[in-house]
Amino acid sequence: MPEIELSYGLIDYQDTGGEGPVLVFGHGVPMDGTQWRKVVPLLDGYRCILPTLPMGGHHRPMNPDADLSHRGVARLLGEFIERLGLDDVTLVLNDWGGGQFLVLEEQGRRVARLVLVACEAFDNFPPGPAKALAAVCRVPGGVRLLTQLMRIPSVRANRRGYGGMSLRGIPDDIMENWFAPASRSKAIRRDFAKFATSAPDRKTLLAWSEQLRGFDRPVLVVWAAEDPLMPREHGPRLAQLYPKGRLIEIADSSTLVPEDQPEQLAAALTDFLMQTGAEPARHTS
Repeated sequence: MPEIELSYGLIDYQDTGGEGPVLVFGHGVPMDGTQWRKVVPLLDGYRCILPTLPMGGHHRPMNPDADLSHRGVARLLGEFIERLGLDDVTLVLNDWGGGQFLVLEEQGRRVARLVLVACEAFDNFPPGPAKALAAVCRVPGGVRLLTQLMRIPSVRANRRGYGGMSLRGIPDDIMENWFAPASRSKAIRRDFAKFATSAPDRKTLLAWSEQLRGFDRPVLVVWAAEDPLMPREHGPRLAQLYPKGRLIEIADSSTLVPEDQPEQLAAALTDFLMQTGAEPARHTS
C-alpha cells in the first residue's frame, strides 16, 4: 500500500489510478478504506483514492503533537490532497462528517464537489449513541478496554453500537481489522482517544455549519432511511444548507450505506458526477 509523509506523520492510502476524475473517500471511526470496498469496483472510469486517516484504524501513529480534532483531520486531508497534486476533487464522506470543514480551509479550493452520505452534521458530533464511546475514550485505559470488548462477537454485533450501523451486518473480519491497530499500539490508542474526544461544543459546531453556506459548488446529500445515528431531518436540512445541494434518500439502509446499498449508492454517485461535469474516463482498446 502506498504511503505519504505529511506534517503529522505517515498516511497509508489506496489509489485505483487511471485518467478519470478523482474521488477521495473519507471513512468512519476507527475504520479505513474497506468501508468502500463494495462501492469502488462499481465506479469504473474514476480514479478512487482512499486515505487511512488517523482516527483509530490507522497502522502508524501520528506525531505526539498532531492536531487530531475534526478540523485538524480535515486539514490533514487537505494536505494529503495537496501533496498528491489533486485538483477538481470530489470528496465523498460517510459516517465521519468533519471532512466537510475542509471547504472552510484554504486547501478547500481543490474540492469541486461534495458527496455527504449519512454523516455527522450540525451539532451531531459525535452522534447520540456514539457519545458513550467518546466518554469511554476520556477515561484512562478506556480505549484499550473498548478494543478488548470489540473482540467479542456479541459486542461487535450489538444494535446499540457498531452492529446498528449496518442492516446487513458488518463482516467480522472487516470489523476486527478496524479495531486491530488500536488493540496493538498504545500510541494509536492515544490518537484514537484524541480524535474521539475532540468534538467542540454545540455553539461552535453550529457556527461552523453556517459557514458552509459559502461553499457554492455541487453537493449531493445521500441519507439513509433507517439510520439510528444521523437524524432523518438532517438530510434535507443539509441539502438546503448548501446553495447547490441536492438530496437522495436510500431506503433499507443504516449509517453505512456503502455496506447496505452499494449499488444504489454507486448509481446515485455516478449520476451526480456526470450531471456536474465529471464524466468517467473511457477505456480504449
